[in-house]
Amino acid sequence: MKIKQFAEKFQLSTDTVRYYEKEGLLHPQKLNNGYRVYDGTCEQTMKFILVLRQLGFTLQEINYLLTLEKKPISTECNEETVQLFSAKIAHIEQLMHFYQHARQSLQLTKILMADGQFKNNQEKINSLIEDMYQNLQEGRGYNETT
Repeated sequence: MKIKQFAEKFQLSTDTVRYYEKEGLLHPQKLNNGYRVYDGTCEQTMKFILVLRQLGFTLQEINYLLTLEKKPISTECNEETVQLFSAKIAHIEQLMHFYQHARQSLQLTKILMADGQFKNNQEKINSLIEDMYQNLQEGRGYNETT
């Protein structure tokens, strides 16, 4: 399929698809007329990219995994992959902890604000926000650089 169909299939812009190609993540066939043709391999790769992006993998990490996939199976490649997945699992567990705490805090805040009680409970609400902020600072929450 051509780029427009491919992008629509995955609900992406054609610019995003081109960017993934430029970054070496996708490798469509190029026809003599310059058109790109995305085949089943490209579709599988895009699914892989989208799932890993949703899990918080960077494009560099995804590219690294795609590179490892092309290499012959070896103990070294396996260990590198396991190490990367272990780090991501730890990160996801941190996020889960943060979001569970955040959900509880939001539920409590909602209760504290019900029936126009914000003014009476403003100090408690600010304390909940401060606690969540401290969790972020201590690395127990979402961090854009990871």
